Amino acid sequence: MSALLILFVCLALGILCRRYASLPEGIVPGINWWVLNVALPALVLALVPHVTVDAHLWFPVLGMYVTFFGAWALFALLGRVVGWSAQRIGCLTLVSGLGNTSFMGYPLMEALHGKPGLSIAVIADQLGCFPLLAAGGIVVASIYSGKGASVPTIVRRVLTFPAFLALLVGIVVSVSGGWPAAIEKVLLQVGQTLTPLALFSVGLQFKLHLRREEAGPLAASLGWKLLLAPLIVLGIGLAVGVSGLILTVGVLQAAMAPMISAAILADQHGLEPRLANTVLGAGILLSLVTIPLGNLFLPAG
Repeated sequence: MSALLILFVCLALGILCRRYASLPEGIVPGINWWVLNVALPALVLALVPHVTVDAHLWFPVLGMYVTFFGAWALFALLGRVVGWSAQRIGCLTLVSGLGNTSFMGYPLMEALHGKPGLSIAVIADQLGCFPLLAAGGIVVASIYSGKGASVPTIVRRVLTFPAFLALLVGIVVSVSGGWPAAIEKVLLQVGQTLTPLALFSVGLQFKLHLRREEAGPLAASLGWKLLLAPLIVLGIGLAVGVSGLILTVGVLQAAMAPMISAAILADQHGLEPRLANTVLGAGILLSLVTIPLGNLFLPAG
């Protein structure tokens, strides 16, 4: 409960500071740089060696791919039917297909299921959501904005991302017997800065602007991301015999709020940034209710 309280407090502090405080220039990029390049890799390095090998660990990763490609197929079809622009289809594919499985997923899974749940969440994020952001996200943004995406650019983005490199190192360390206790302690202490800083950063960037014409796309986007996608992932898991904590974390990571980086990517490529930020803000608020609520109905809840 205390970990969940930290989420609300840090998010609220960020929103209040954005509204009332005089913030130094560049504070958000600075915080995000630390989170992405220091805290997140440290946490990955600390947690991956403790992941228990299980025949069903593929499931949380598959859930990320089902969510992304399902969103792409859904909004490409729906956009054609209702006459949405290419920019809107690209926008909704990004923010509906990519979840906030690290900044929000890590602390929420730790709050609900402790370190075992967090370890599974890391696998879902690093082998599922991040490669999809680095590769699939770039492809979608490029296609629907009219820009090109070269294979070398995509490969370079994946192979130079610090958390992905940390995942590879963590796997090697796991096979080699794990970290010495002193090193693991340092990695955990650095990694623990991720939760408060990430949620504070989310609060600083929080925006919720809704126009009447955006109500339909907003409902469709969050309907997929927070409800339909996790139900499909749950159905797949039950059909193939996945159970327990792996099933629970896989479904909850699929149900996570839209990814901040996805909205940033939409903004950079001119894919209706206002709508992207609206979906992001509403999704963050709703998921703080829907994730704990959904957890109650899952096997490990």
